[in-house]
Amino acid sequence: MKLTKTFKAFFESEKSGGLLLLSVTIISLLLANSSFQTGYIAFWETNIGSHSITHWINDGLMAIFFLLIGLELEREIYQGELSNFKNASLPIFGALGGMIVPAGLFLLLNYGTITQNGAGIPMATDIAFAIGILSLLGNRVPTSLKVFLTALAVIDDIGAIMVIAVFYTDNIAFINLLIAFGIMGFLFILNRRKVHNLIPYLIGGAGMWYFMLNSGVHATITGVLLAFVIPFGDGSKKTSSYKLQHFLHKPVAFFILPLFAIANTGIAIGNDWHEGLNHPNTIGIILGLVVGKPLGIWLFSFLAVTAGICSLPKDLKWTNILGAGMLGGIGFTMSIFITLLAFKNDGEEVITYSKIAILIASCIAGTVGFLWLQFNLKKGKAN
Repeated sequence: MKLTKTFKAFFESEKSGGLLLLSVTIISLLLANSSFQTGYIAFWETNIGSHSITHWINDGLMAIFFLLIGLELEREIYQGELSNFKNASLPIFGALGGMIVPAGLFLLLNYGTITQNGAGIPMATDIAFAIGILSLLGNRVPTSLKVFLTALAVIDDIGAIMVIAVFYTDNIAFINLLIAFGIMGFLFILNRRKVHNLIPYLIGGAGMWYFMLNSGVHATITGVLLAFVIPFGDGSKKTSSYKLQHFLHKPVAFFILPLFAIANTGIAIGNDWHEGLNHPNTIGIILGLVVGKPLGIWLFSFLAVTAGICSLPKDLKWTNILGAGMLGGIGFTMSIFITLLAFKNDGEEVITYSKIAILIASCIAGTVGFLWLQFNLKKGKAN
């Protein structure tokens, strides 16, 4: 299987971005637990206008990340690895299992408690980190495994966006929501009338974001909605969709996601940090990401192949799928993002312990997944 140029560029940017994410996370944790702790944490809480710096990053810049995810998904659906149902169905079923099983394990421990709202936390996969770890295995990684993990992570993130839209939405201000969708409708008309200039779409997208922010629905949803009204055309390098997608790759991988990681992993870890790990919430997060993810991804993929809905690529084994599932347990960016939404009214302590659980689980999942694949993948040139 040959990689398309677009997919290869995406994989390469995410690979480097994942390694950068790891570096800035370590630096952020060190600063938050050093003599600079007070000033460092206070900096991210500094207000610019009516919101803190962290809030602007999480609600503003992350909308651009979701715009890129939407553009990637659109391209994969029209021309890429998801354009053929037979190819797309394996990662779709894998992603489905990777969301249902972790959420189920979490709810098994937290249903009926004040933390049951965190069921979406272990459902997510961090694309950059997962691909970054996979890339460390070099040319022994089969192309099909790269495609499977990347497609699974993208579908996972779309699932997380749907969860955010449905379950983590405040009281809805319908007038603002209608205005946001009205702007989207206008942009769709521009699309159908073959207006390819990006400027009206970007201005309209900014307006959509503002009204969505004030509607109660999380503003980052705007990114995905905007992606699907930007003209795709024939998908060539001359199209608006391709130009914007190509332009956003590096800023997202090397600026927005690292900035999100720095702002949200400034965790002051006290001497009693381990006490929060015996809570059903933190146990559910760790169990969901470390056990639920690989179990769900492998099981649903196996059932789909057994039922004849899709087939396992010739260069892959079920041990490879299990290894990819382990890497799928690296929740990090998306898991932290959902944590902030799920527990924003439950106090800083719950959020802090949840972040620690995510970091621990992601570290375990990444390490075990890397070692598993290193042991199971044959050395030498991959297909």
